[in-house]
Amino acid sequence: MNILAIDIGNTRIKWGYSEAGGWVRQGWVATARAAELAAEFAALPVAQRTVISNVAGAAARVQVAAGLNAAAPAPLWITSTAAQCGVSSGYAEPETLGPDRWAALIGAWHLTQAACVVVNVGTTMTVDALSAEGVFLGGCIVPGATLMRDALARDTANLAAREGVFSYFPDNTGDAIFSGAVNALAGAVDRVQRYLEESTGALPPVVLSGGGLALIEKRLTAPVTVVDNLVLEGLLQIALQPEMSPR
Repeated sequence: MNILAIDIGNTRIKWGYSEAGGWVRQGWVATARAAELAAEFAALPVAQRTVISNVAGAAARVQVAAGLNAAAPAPLWITSTAAQCGVSSGYAEPETLGPDRWAALIGAWHLTQAACVVVNVGTTMTVDALSAEGVFLGGCIVPGATLMRDALARDTANLAAREGVFSYFPDNTGDAIFSGAVNALAGAVDRVQRYLEESTGALPPVVLSGGGLALIEKRLTAPVTVVDNLVLEGLLQIALQPEMSPR
């Protein structure tokens, strides 16, 4: 079966074309340039199934839908559910969980079949706890590094946007801001990991993905498995389910 999986994020739209369960092509465009996808998709064989996660709103949905091959079956726009692909949701209202987070959890479960901390670093960073039984226990959302730095530039008098690099002990303002953002992100991951360790009795690994993963990969204290695009991996698993139907 050939499958087109699309992850519409706030900053980028990532996509992958799969045949027989393996990726044949992958790519991305800026969300603001979603119209360019039509040419990308026209070069692909007609997908038997198309599955899409969208967190960028109605306008992005319309633009991406317009670029799909008209000969393909109607796509599945995923929403989070109480249970799917071996993962059960512990969210108070499962349907309110972002579809990208849900797909990432499914992708992580498919890859690990074990307790883990699922981290996706993008415009925001999500840090989610998955139990050894495949139960999503909950998680947190943190502003990404750019959002943190923009907030300081906007809401303070003397911390305007400036270049910086990571340092253990920053000695200038640019490095202090950048290092503070990186430490905040890495610290959030470490804390959720410790909470999960207290719950399970063993230090869980981190499954790390997203365009900003390089910011924190080397700053984490746990074993880390890097996945190029965990949301696409989860979308592929959803698309492979026989009961998948468009909506």
